[in-house]
Amino acid sequence: MTDPQTGVLLIGVLLVLIALRVPIGAALIAVPFAGIWSLFGWKAAIGALKVIPYSFAANWQLSSVPMFLMMGFLAYHTGITRGLFQAARVWLVRLPGGLAVASVFGAAGFASVTGSSVACAAAMGRIAVPEMMRAGYDDRLATGTVAAAGTIGALIPPSILLIIYGIIAQVPVGDLFLGGVGVGVLTAVSYVAVVVIWAMVSPSAAPRLTESYTLADRLRVLAKVGPVLVLAVLVFGGLFAGLFTPTEAGAVGAVLCALIALANRELTWQRFRVSLIETFVTTSAIFVIAIGANLLGRFVTLSGADRYIADTIVALASDPVMLMLGIVVIYLILGMFLDPMGAMLLTLPILLPVARSAGFDLLWFGILVAKLLEIGMITPPIGLNVFVIKNVVGSRIALGRIFRGVAWFLVADLVVVAVLLAFPGFTLFLPALMK
Repeated sequence: MTDPQTGVLLIGVLLVLIALRVPIGAALIAVPFAGIWSLFGWKAAIGALKVIPYSFAANWQLSSVPMFLMMGFLAYHTGITRGLFQAARVWLVRLPGGLAVASVFGAAGFASVTGSSVACAAAMGRIAVPEMMRAGYDDRLATGTVAAAGTIGALIPPSILLIIYGIIAQVPVGDLFLGGVGVGVLTAVSYVAVVVIWAMVSPSAAPRLTESYTLADRLRVLAKVGPVLVLAVLVFGGLFAGLFTPTEAGAVGAVLCALIALANRELTWQRFRVSLIETFVTTSAIFVIAIGANLLGRFVTLSGADRYIADTIVALASDPVMLMLGIVVIYLILGMFLDPMGAMLLTLPILLPVARSAGFDLLWFGILVAKLLEIGMITPPIGLNVFVIKNVVGSRIALGRIFRGVAWFLVADLVVVAVLLAFPGFTLFLPALMK
């Protein structure tokens, strides 16, 4: 058996282990370690296990991950983002499906602070779903909107997915953030379109509210989102203007979150402790998986499996359109069963060489991958965001009704993916504009 064939065989073993529910971090480390041992001996395998984790973890850009995570967890636990839904509600209440539309914009605002789909869905689920149910909304619309809107968290900065992708693919994180803004806004607009059409076709699903607000009321409620606006403008304005590196932007954001929470008397020792612990746990999990992905990448390179797979795929799908459609299908399927970070890190060592060989722009490719993986957060049978909303609403709403609620939002997501495939310039416009 040749080295490339050994590499392909062990990649198959890796997929089997993951299908058997072996923790993805453990599988990603064990398989390439065994592969390097089988090809080059135990000394090379031990050497790789010594060098690769350190060389990866020593990357300075990775320090932005715990910084942005700390910012998000502090904002979540201290309630800095609490006023986003209320402000959106006051301004958008007269639209068809106004509360659901407010949920989408509230989730987009929340995403600009946390960058986490799950946290976004959990927070907005606790705030928005009860409001919509009290207003007589169809439970499918109420829960489906919030589950889908949570996926915006992986596109609008600070997206941890995009940070890790940028480091592995060697694409500037700032450019990825800029590209993610455009796609995140497009996604939010598509979700709003679904809500408005749903409410117009079936008025009973989203009864019009009789509330009315004066201009003074609307301006007053904006004060509640002032801290979030200040945070977003200072952190991401400084990042895009070149004043901060991603790590510095994350650190500034975490400190600003803490200061805002102190000023609002919301930062207790318990909340700070929980935020710190969740930051450590989440960062550790991401790093273990990412180190495993780097080991896998080194193994497929040493074995020649990357060139073998890339050449095979490109030869089978010589048409770039068919090749890209194949990659889209792969990520949509993986997204149904794996968490986005695990799925991305599992596939990048294999599909990045394919993308390079096909001449795809890696900035555009990374944002497309993030979008595809986030679609998996609301697709059955796993649909993590759907289960998060189910946990929030409890036994009042069946899981099947939540999945039915997200169905039309999945259609909107596929339309967005089609736009990104047909018009790559849409994704690249903002990064090119800022250069």
